[in-house]
Amino acid sequence: MCASFSAPTLRRTAAARLAAVTLATGLVAAGVLTAAGPAAADDTPQNQGGATATMGGLKTFANAVVHDDGADYQVSAGLFEMSVDGGGTLQTYCTDLHNPTQRDAKYHETPWSGTSLGTNRSAGKIRWIVQHSYPQVNDLAALATKAGVANLSEQDAAAGTQVAIWRYSDGARVDAVDPQAEKLADYLQRSARDLPEPAASLILDPPAVSGHPGERVGPVTVHTGAGSVSVTPPVDAADSGVRIVGADGRPVTSAADGSRIYFQVPKEPKGGSSSASGAAGGTAELTVQGSTTVPVGRAFTSDSRSQTQILAGSSESTVSATASATWAGTGAIPALSAAKDCVRGGLAITATNKGDAPFAFRLMGVGHSIAPGASQRVLIPLREDQAYDFTITGPQGFGRRFAGVLDCRTQGGAGGTTTQTLSEPAPATVGGTAAGTNLAETGGTSTTPLIAATGLSLLVLGATALSIVRKKRTPTEN
Repeated sequence: MCASFSAPTLRRTAAARLAAVTLATGLVAAGVLTAAGPAAADDTPQNQGGATATMGGLKTFANAVVHDDGADYQVSAGLFEMSVDGGGTLQTYCTDLHNPTQRDAKYHETPWSGTSLGTNRSAGKIRWIVQHSYPQVNDLAALATKAGVANLSEQDAAAGTQVAIWRYSDGARVDAVDPQAEKLADYLQRSARDLPEPAASLILDPPAVSGHPGERVGPVTVHTGAGSVSVTPPVDAADSGVRIVGADGRPVTSAADGSRIYFQVPKEPKGGSSSASGAAGGTAELTVQGSTTVPVGRAFTSDSRSQTQILAGSSESTVSATASATWAGTGAIPALSAAKDCVRGGLAITATNKGDAPFAFRLMGVGHSIAPGASQRVLIPLREDQAYDFTITGPQGFGRRFAGVLDCRTQGGAGGTTTQTLSEPAPATVGGTAAGTNLAETGGTSTTPLIAATGLSLLVLGATALSIVRKKRTPTEN
């Protein structure tokens, strides 16, 4: 979990989660919104590009105490490490005190708007803290002087930083056990100022485009902190004849920040074929990849419900992003992309139509029609912790699948009851497979108790769930 508790605690998070994931998502609508079976459509990732990493665990930490509902609970507080796909290491702090950490969870770089930071007025202060403390400030003597203490160990510096973050991310009443770490936490909390969200390490804008055969479909603009990125053409480029080119029509194999790249689609299918990958109507995808240090303050989230992290340090790391193109000769020619929107509480679908006929579809019983040449942003409202898995289809076999879990809130506010469990039930999905078991990461001893849910009764009326939880004490898993 985000912190390791050594007494029964966290009486808010899991009951709400258990209720939410037991409810069906209710996202299947008649017509073009359908349950996604195997190979029903291309999966459309909700991450917009950047670094993807695997959680390694809590590496540098010390103890802290959470004051919750009149009781005190000891936790481990400090710095996590993640290994980046393709090479690199990230150091992060937790911004989600009461949620569990899933071992080996896959994380991806995410805009603040897709996390609890998107609705947190103190998000900029959290970024200030990670920018002005350990490990960004690795001169511990200088950091100790600013905090007004004689010295700081790496463990105390990490714990004090994490405690200060929790006070802003979760509104938690939490103190570091070590006096030096506590003074550092107080200094960071007192000194924090608002900073803007840092730029992404790598994104493509927009991530989906559409057009006609014989055109340069795009542009797709590269935004990156890397000096340059490699551009990989579609895997079937030799068969489809699709090339990746610049504005001058020349093929490109690399790009830089601000570069505009296009899909050059042949006017006629290669070899005269009218196959799905030919120019008469089809899709293609390009990938860009580079190496850079990910900006401090970027958020990292996991669709497996492992708690949200904020970046505190990065080695030179591999970053990547993808963009897709759709083309057809006549009719609607849609391009679809999606992003979690925690400010409005749902999944935001951006639909663009470059065809000569309207692109019509339904979401949650509401019909939408995108006029030729127009673009529209459609919000799918979701409950917190609600799993979703659905496909939007279009003409000529077009289909885009969207799957994930809406995880926008920390559970640090007062009120309600929650049970922290070692494992949670798999989320309800529409046509997809269930997610894996959620395991709490702990730093306590084998006798450290956690509350586990042993009974749950749900009464579902409309969109309301009433959960009744009976608890028992369970030994902690190390």
